[in-house]
Amino acid sequence: MRHLLSPLDLSTDELDKLLDLATDIAADPDKYSECCNKKKLATLFYEPSTRTRLSFEAAMLNLGGSVLGFSSADSSSAAKGESVADTIRVISCYADICAMRHPKEGAPLVASLHSSIPVINAGDGGHQHPTQTLTDLLTIRSLKGGFDNLTIGLCGDLKFGRTVHSLIESLLRYNNIKFVLISPKELRIPDYIRESIINAGNHEFVEMERLEDAMPELDILYMTRVQKERFFSEEEYLRMKGYYILDNAKMELAKKDMIVLHPLPRVNEISVEVDEDERACYFKQAQFGVYVRMALIMTLLEVDVPC
Repeated sequence: MRHLLSPLDLSTDELDKLLDLATDIAADPDKYSECCNKKKLATLFYEPSTRTRLSFEAAMLNLGGSVLGFSSADSSSAAKGESVADTIRVISCYADICAMRHPKEGAPLVASLHSSIPVINAGDGGHQHPTQTLTDLLTIRSLKGGFDNLTIGLCGDLKFGRTVHSLIESLLRYNNIKFVLISPKELRIPDYIRESIINAGNHEFVEMERLEDAMPELDILYMTRVQKERFFSEEEYLRMKGYYILDNAKMELAKKDMIVLHPLPRVNEISVEVDEDERACYFKQAQFGVYVRMALIMTLLEVDVPC
């Protein structure tokens, strides 16, 4: 039995196989419609979510399985003081696989230590978000043909953005990737992520504050929202909220084949006028999230791929 707590839990070979499976699912989803018949997914979401929770549910339903769970801590026995360890012990009696989102870093790891079913980390605080990273990687590979020799701009909340942290750590395993880290000083990438890039040895990175300065050289722009739930004061959040807004004027500075990604939800960091630009790929990215989670569920449950 395996869990997925970090994108690095998968080797590059395993990742390639997973993405190949997700690509085949995208090409012919009906072929996979009965793969998880009579299997149950438990979604344990202690923190609000729309895309991640619903994409997990859609993934399992598309595979012919069923879903149970809760969408907030208030609607679970956590409100009564039940521990994560006890919750997962009970859920293991009801379901075959579990996806957990929790505001505390390391909570899915704790769950995995007490679980008799595979546990998928669906986001833990500001730490990791491995299935969003798998979604990002599938999107990049599908639209750019691979991961090598890319210049990737990551913009916005790089301090608390778990999607950014997971994506950088995954991409460090590929060749000749340049990271352009675009953020205000207050939201710069954590030191441990910066040191990971430096220690990888074969990756260039630059930090800057102006999005306009970065646009011309980017192959991919990965926008993030400033996360209100990670701030301790309303005043600090409001000061940072409008720091970066991608609009058509900035898009005119970019390469014709640059793509824009965003883990969503967005607030105001991408103007709706950009949605009409063919380089805006964030809704396509959300669709890829269903396919990659279908592939992950099949892989962790060791379900046979249909002929």
